[in-house]
Amino acid sequence: MKLHDALAPNAWRVQAFLAEKGIGLLRVPHDVMTEEVWSPEFRKLNSLGEVPLLELDDGTLITESIAICRYLESLYPDPPLFGATPLEEAKIEMWNRRMEQQIFGPCAQIGLHMIPFFADKIEQMPGYAASQRRLLENKWQWLNTEMADRRSFIAGDEFSVADITAAAALIICGFMELSIPNDCANVARWSDAMQECPSWALWKM
Repeated sequence: MKLHDALAPNAWRVQAFLAEKGIGLLRVPHDVMTEEVWSPEFRKLNSLGEVPLLELDDGTLITESIAICRYLESLYPDPPLFGATPLEEAKIEMWNRRMEQQIFGPCAQIGLHMIPFFADKIEQMPGYAASQRRLLENKWQWLNTEMADRRSFIAGDEFSVADITAAAALIICGFMELSIPNDCANVARWSDAMQECPSWALWKM
């Protein structure tokens, strides 16, 4: 099987998952800042013109980063990044969803509504981007309070896919020059740890 990916936050989520698992896959890079993924040829693979996309040996196509990660987790269960017990699985699912909705989502909307490349892809609304900036500051404060128990990772004491999702938000923040509020020491501590992970370096590759 092969992974269609790119230098983009959602694609990085799968790249980081592979790195943390120690899985090697054939990778087919794409440039999302050109029209390549919007071409008729690529849309035959994914009608939404998005990466990542996992192409299996029998031609089956799996899109969406978490769907791809779940499939790979079933093939390569160790180390478990979706949890090893029913309770761990539930907590990681909860926190991954929270990171997607509360942190990654606002970051992505800021990018979509401010980066010129997307101007002909969506109806950009700068006012909405500004509101998401304000919302994001509140969400960092919320996460900082949640992590006041000094746990090492988003969902507990073990690294999980929830950390990958939240770290992808950090990538967008770096690109958009968005900072974690100075009084969010718990989030800053976690962010520093994420940037020491080997998978973080993949963003620069």
